[in-house]
Amino acid sequence: MHATDPSAIDVATMRAVRHDRYGDPAVLAVVDRQRPTPRAGEVLVRVCAASVSVGDHHVVTGKPYLVRVSPFGGLPKPRHPVPGQALAGVVVAVAADVTSLQVGDAVFGECGTGAWAAYATAPAALLVKKPASISFDDAAAIPWAATALQALRDAGAVQPGQRVLINGASGAVGTWAVQIARALGASVTAICSTRHVELVRGLGADEVIDYRTSDVVDGGARFDVVIDLVGNRSVADSKRVLKDTGIFVACSGGGGDWVGPIVQMLIGVASFAVSKQRYRAFMMTPKRDDLVWLADLVERGAARPVIEHRYALNDIAAALTHVGSGHAQGQSVLHLAD
Repeated sequence: MHATDPSAIDVATMRAVRHDRYGDPAVLAVVDRQRPTPRAGEVLVRVCAASVSVGDHHVVTGKPYLVRVSPFGGLPKPRHPVPGQALAGVVVAVAADVTSLQVGDAVFGECGTGAWAAYATAPAALLVKKPASISFDDAAAIPWAATALQALRDAGAVQPGQRVLINGASGAVGTWAVQIARALGASVTAICSTRHVELVRGLGADEVIDYRTSDVVDGGARFDVVIDLVGNRSVADSKRVLKDTGIFVACSGGGGDWVGPIVQMLIGVASFAVSKQRYRAFMMTPKRDDLVWLADLVERGAARPVIEHRYALNDIAAALTHVGSGHAQGQSVLHLAD
């Protein structure tokens, strides 16, 4: 490990969120704990900002229960003592085998777990240098845009001139999806509630449907790609709005406390099996190249993070409760330092 003062980093303590049992966000506490030490391929980051997502809510509550047997969970209690998956900050130490980053670099990206702390280790391969024009808060929000990018570009194979429908356009991923679809050259129809209409229109949606007053199904089959970030419509409804060779991409939650969206996905696969329309179940895979692409998009002004709230580390329970409510607009971040 290389650092300005390795011995201090090895033994110093830090403030961090403790997650030692599943439950509502009130189970979390902010405590003092020892700073982590980077292992092979990792760096130690002084965290300036970290994102708070619906995915984090699943990890903390342990629901759906399928999360508990995933790499982010643990049985009978959480495997990882500090939650949080995406961060932005400054490198303060690097493992001996890391050559892509050095002490003092401002970075952002994925750490897997441990972001809700003053210091966190992260794989160097999943971090990129933060452009100077992007704040740490904004940078911490960018990794969640990778879900939108991969859903549109990889699963949906979106091409310039196509018509794309985004269900759930005002949420953490949806606000990115509207902007990325436009950047890919598509015409975007976005579904959201009344209070989010102006925001979503301002992000570049060509058409905004307020689900409280209109039904997207009424317009018939007209979309090349449907991105479902909510999971609140039947498979039959989704098929009705797709063109004959259209693609439906499912990357939503819902489905109950046991297996989450798994049953819905199985129904989707079966329903599309004898159709020219295609069904793609989707899970995001962190990729450094995607972070580079997204950072360039933001730096050029072609997209921007929508940050609804900034919270202090001590307010993590309130932050997680808000994003888990299902009514958040854009994203929330923990602000730890400038």
